[in-house]
Amino acid sequence: MTVNDFLLDFSIASAFILVGQIIRAKIQFVQKFFMPSAMVAGILALIVRQTGILPFSDSIGSYPGVLIILIFASVGLQGFSFSSSDMKKEISRLGSYFCYKTLAQAIQFSVPVIFSILVISRLFPNINYSFGLLLASGFSGGHGTAAAVGSALQDLGFADASDIAMTCATVGLLAGIFGGLLYIKLAAKKGYTAYIKDFSYISGDLRTGLVAPENRASMGNETISSTALDTLAFHLALLLLPSGVGYCLMKLVYNSTGLDLPSYLFSFLLGIAMFLILKRTPAYSYIDNTIISRISGTATDYLVFFGICSIKIPVIIKYAVPLAMLLIVGIVIVSWMLWVVGPAMNDLSWFERSIFVYGYSTGVFAIGFVLLRIVDPENRSKTLNDTAIVGSLNTPIEMFAWSLGPVMLMKGQHWTFCLIYLAISAACFIVCRMFHWWWAKEPKTRPGYEK
Repeated sequence: MTVNDFLLDFSIASAFILVGQIIRAKIQFVQKFFMPSAMVAGILALIVRQTGILPFSDSIGSYPGVLIILIFASVGLQGFSFSSSDMKKEISRLGSYFCYKTLAQAIQFSVPVIFSILVISRLFPNINYSFGLLLASGFSGGHGTAAAVGSALQDLGFADASDIAMTCATVGLLAGIFGGLLYIKLAAKKGYTAYIKDFSYISGDLRTGLVAPENRASMGNETISSTALDTLAFHLALLLLPSGVGYCLMKLVYNSTGLDLPSYLFSFLLGIAMFLILKRTPAYSYIDNTIISRISGTATDYLVFFGICSIKIPVIIKYAVPLAMLLIVGIVIVSWMLWVVGPAMNDLSWFERSIFVYGYSTGVFAIGFVLLRIVDPENRSKTLNDTAIVGSLNTPIEMFAWSLGPVMLMKGQHWTFCLIYLAISAACFIVCRMFHWWWAKEPKTRPGYEK
């Protein structure tokens, strides 16, 4: 691969992404289901690519694995967000939400893997035990994590892992969007929504993806004078540094110990380290997290495009039956978490909080945010506030699954991995019952939080 190949690949991708945004802005079907422009572009490119007329290089399948390193570096560099006053005043709301959000992840990390081991692997002996983790990597992790986990499993010997993971991520997004809107309509009809009674009106910004002039927000502040260094270049350098060093550390650890840990884990840890160091210095005031998020968002859009576009159709056909079985299990799990566990582990505004976790559990934060914005446009349910507080507490649970999960499942430690997350799931239920964070018998039409 040459530099010119890189340029041409991203040029073609950019053309499709622009077409995807035009389709989002003009086609009502796409607007109705809030399909992300990058996903529309990726599906369109996947179809056109089958004709053989697109001059993509052979490296397009490797881009998602590289872009995810940058994304995880941004997660680490943005650090943690706690609010001790809220924790003390509303521990019940935060505690129950933390247990619910943790359970949503732990169930995905354990049940599909167990199903894969006990059912799929017996029906299809050639499929190894890590097959079930690919569902969680796509559903709970989204295309970014799917790229990372798929790449890690591929390096460990599961040759088709990346394509299966990307398919799970794409189906997860579709389940999040189509299923989420269907569930919102059903909840509004039954009176479960606390802040909306009519689903017929959705703002033009959400439908088309084009932000009206009066609603536009700044992408960030110029913290560095352009006479010295462009602000965007400064923030990009801050992200590329832990990304590159993380990759080098991964190679060093592998060459020294034989332990094949994913490079995005090192970039995340280095990002956290940079945050903790810079937070104590005047330099931190020159870092704008909004710009960091925008760079990460750009990388995510291209990752989604390349992740979908590079899917090998023959691989999906090869695994069609076991993959369909796995995806059905995944959809049942997230739906069960929404309708059964959601009202039990969340008191007021249970549907608003649960639909956000549903969207988050089927793809990316953005899907959860879009669904939440529809049912709670003013964030009166406090879901985003609570997510900011407890989100970092969930990180170790996720990072263990994404970093050590592939190794454990491929090296014969599959039951240990499953038992860890089954124990976490059981702990969530026990804690909620112990502290009386359990509202299963309360009516589902109960009110929401008030400002």
